[in-house]
Amino acid sequence: MASRMIAVVKAVADAPPPVFSGGGKWEAMHGIMAGYYEVRVDGPQRRHYRLFCVLERDGAAVGLGGPSIVLITGMDKAFRSIFGSEDYEKVRRLGEEYKRRIPRSVAK
Repeated sequence: MASRMIAVVKAVADAPPPVFSGGGKWEAMHGIMAGYYEVRVDGPQRRHYRLFCVLERDGAAVGLGGPSIVLITGMDKAFRSIFGSEDYEKVRRLGEEYKRRIPRSVAK
């Protein structure tokens, strides 16, 4: 699953939003998750895998090499299930921790 997810991230980086349409694999999130993006990949036994990301359009200003896609965390869920508010809260908590740091902490 990881290689499929990274392929989606690479495709987005090569043709950044709004140019990249995503084909259902890259989606902007809404509501309490506005500002986050979700990579969507389905796996064996119809399990859903999700990778939550943020865009750093002015990455150079925060210590990155330039515009960047930042991978915050991944989660998986059973077929046709939904994540709960506590799951999304974990993602937001990690995202806020990342955004508080200048320069940003990154692993390449």
